[in-house]
Amino acid sequence: MKYFLFFLLVLPAVVGAQTGPVKVEVRQANGRYELLRAGQPYFINGAGGGQFPERIKAYGGNSVRTWGTGDAPKVLAEANRHGLTVMLGLDVARERHGFDYNNPQAVAAQLWQLRAEVLKYKDDPAVLFWGIGNELNLEYANPNVWDAVQQIARMIHEVDPNHPTSTVLAGLNQKEVDYIKARCPAVDILSINTYAGLAAIPQQVRATGWTGPYVVAEWGPTGHWESPVTPWKASVEETSSQKAAVYQSRYEASVARDKTQCLGTYVFLWGQKQERTPTWYGIFTEDGKESEVVDVMQYLWSGQWPQNRAPHLAAFLLAGQPATATVYLHPGQRYPAAVTVTDPDRDPLTYRWELLPESTDLKSGGDRESRPAAIPGLLPAAARAQTTLQAPTREGAYRLFVYAYDGHDNVATANIPFYVKPK
Repeated sequence: MKYFLFFLLVLPAVVGAQTGPVKVEVRQANGRYELLRAGQPYFINGAGGGQFPERIKAYGGNSVRTWGTGDAPKVLAEANRHGLTVMLGLDVARERHGFDYNNPQAVAAQLWQLRAEVLKYKDDPAVLFWGIGNELNLEYANPNVWDAVQQIARMIHEVDPNHPTSTVLAGLNQKEVDYIKARCPAVDILSINTYAGLAAIPQQVRATGWTGPYVVAEWGPTGHWESPVTPWKASVEETSSQKAAVYQSRYEASVARDKTQCLGTYVFLWGQKQERTPTWYGIFTEDGKESEVVDVMQYLWSGQWPQNRAPHLAAFLLAGQPATATVYLHPGQRYPAAVTVTDPDRDPLTYRWELLPESTDLKSGGDRESRPAAIPGLLPAAARAQTTLQAPTREGAYRLFVYAYDGHDNVATANIPFYVKPK
């Protein structure tokens, strides 16, 4: 693997791991906030998702974020093994999933359950701080959720004197900031999930009147809800190379310059998932290959580009049209597909093409979605950068995917949504 040599350079930092809790606190001095771990300044270069923890460390990262404690024993053990910390999520129930924050018995039962989780993991040396819920403001109406967040944060401070508390918002809105300031004084750090809006976060934090510290707990590509949409309501995904460009530019224009309130970030997603497509949010493919975004993260974290870089995808056309066009095809007809990919290291490239029906298992808030089954037989075997697609005979929405591999565990990806429409 390409990360192996870099990993050898950082391996000594992992040796001699501490047992027992490590004191973490937020300090304000000279007009700025910073996180202290064992008394030393600690800026978070973090990754959302527990896949490939060894690569986080090897590429200059230092922390992992989780959204719950289901895999906490494994995540904490891996973090300790590789010299990483963990923003340990507590899975607080969401109103959009049917939880009633007007039900005092249900709220009390949840508090008791979360107390047991905090007691179970609070003394692990990898714990950095607690994430109380994720996007509790998404599709909600009852502000009593913030009273429950306050109860959880206060409980944590009572049983765990070593770690700060946080709650994670979807975006940053005045209403929620006002609620948290008024109702959640035991929340030490405001955490924010943002995508296309990353560059504006420092300004928004100040405009909403949040004067405390914050963490960007998720950031990544342009979200599917922020992207162009076809007439058949398919969101248009950026290519892996377009994503790499916006990851770097938005980060450098925003949180990297905020030296007063930002405590760090967690890039999303350090792994792979199906959400609208199999490639939208994961910066790795399903087989663990690394996109150009991973190169950018190594540069942002360590100041060094990898010795072997991922392929760069410059263009992708189906029937002579890009993904941002409205691509209609006729049933059963053949159409040219062509991708332009270059490799910075001049490695020979191989290609994999895949045809999927447009996903219909669409959720919100990152809830689990199922991957559509690939449609076989409509693309030539062993196709290269230029090939021919035979359009499906059935009317409907589809996507054509291409993957370009360099033979060194790197990949470029892109897809084009299209609609098969009878003449």
